Amino acid sequence: MVFIIIHPVLMRAKEDTMLDIIAAIFVAALYTTLVGTLVGLSPLSAAAKLALFAAAAAWLGFVVAIAALGWLAPGAFGPMPGTLLPFATILALLFGGWSLVPEFRSAVLAVPLPALVGVHAGRLGGVVFLLFHADGRLSAPFAPVAGIGDILTAAFAIALASALALSLGVPRILLATWNAFGALDLVVAVSLGLLSMPGTPFRIFTEEPGTLVMSTVPGVLVPGMVVPIFLFVHFAIAAKLRTAAAKPGRLAVA
Repeated sequence: MVFIIIHPVLMRAKEDTMLDIIAAIFVAALYTTLVGTLVGLSPLSAAAKLALFAAAAAWLGFVVAIAALGWLAPGAFGPMPGTLLPFATILALLFGGWSLVPEFRSAVLAVPLPALVGVHAGRLGGVVFLLFHADGRLSAPFAPVAGIGDILTAAFAIALASALALSLGVPRILLATWNAFGALDLVVAVSLGLLSMPGTPFRIFTEEPGTLVMSTVPGVLVPGMVVPIFLFVHFAIAAKLRTAAAKPGRLAVA
């Protein structure tokens, strides 16, 4: 799976830098971890898990292919940013499955809370946004806001997941506040990314180069794969907090 992502990057070695390769490897590993956690820790049958793993791999290849062909470049879909296509598609599939398939919803809710919180530790990779900004390939305010927001979310996720896994009492309000902040960070980042995308009529932040790198490999893998999954995980955490059978105000997971 990692090779599928890295290969098109390596084929453009004259244009890309080591930063692209590092970003591609990291996003591939993060996507694999997200899918592996959500599917692997669910009570689904082996056949269902295999099917979901295959679908995740196919989606990965699809996003890489359409980005490599330039189909997500600014102007490819008229005024609509091309990156919205994979982002909206996977988000619709996840929430559609939650709403229409009770077995899917039950499987997601069965994933342990420490795992749902802990996967957000991968958002420490927000430092990559800051590195692309320092390299002059991502503009403000998108890069600093998205990068710092992800790092803060990840830092608190590590602490909260550790406390939950050790069965330490965690104030429910603290977990809910962190969850809301993490979701808001993603919504703000996506909004800033769209409002900074070159070639769109509604661009507000005109500092170059904008967020053009987010429409090519490896940048497109972030909105096309991991961001919608992270948003869905935040939603699942909120659902678990509403239904958790625990002492009032605190959560402790054995």
